[in-house]
Amino acid sequence: MYLFQHDQLKVRRLALEDARFLERWLSDPVVLEFYEGRDRPHNRELVMEHFYCGEDDEEVRCIVEFEGEAIGYIQFYPLDVEAREEYGFQDIVGEIYGMDQFIGEPRFWNRGVGTQLIQSTVHYLFAENDAVKVVMDPQTWNTRALRVYEKCGFQRIMLLERHEWHEGEMRDCWLIERNR
Repeated sequence: MYLFQHDQLKVRRLALEDARFLERWLSDPVVLEFYEGRDRPHNRELVMEHFYCGEDDEEVRCIVEFEGEAIGYIQFYPLDVEAREEYGFQDIVGEIYGMDQFIGEPRFWNRGVGTQLIQSTVHYLFAENDAVKVVMDPQTWNTRALRVYEKCGFQRIMLLERHEWHEGEMRDCWLIERNR
């Protein structure tokens, strides 16, 4: 049932009945400030389109549970040829995974849950998926997330200017990586 777990943290594949969590989390302005943007609240239709109708069979979409409660979302995927070229990874041999995540229950913020999630997911990708590198592209202003990622061994390697649409404008992001 669970892809992996560590202490009270468990990660399992997204199920149809989880749409209610995504709809609640992604209509909360506090969460949206950091994921998707406050100008893009998700109703049921948008949740279904964004999380359940994807054509990318290699993307693994998951629910994060902590202390027996669904508290967030994580997805990971092998980088495709275009992304490898964009990031300068075209000559690297082996699987490179990207990942995106959020804790949708703000009462679990600043409790070390995000650190535990990142460390556990990276370990899983290295051990079970034979990844040689894991990358993310957080927005440059999201210093809390960057601190967590750097605490987990990620390093900033490239500024991605005007890389992601967020709250009405293209925002700069950092390409960060962790090598096996």
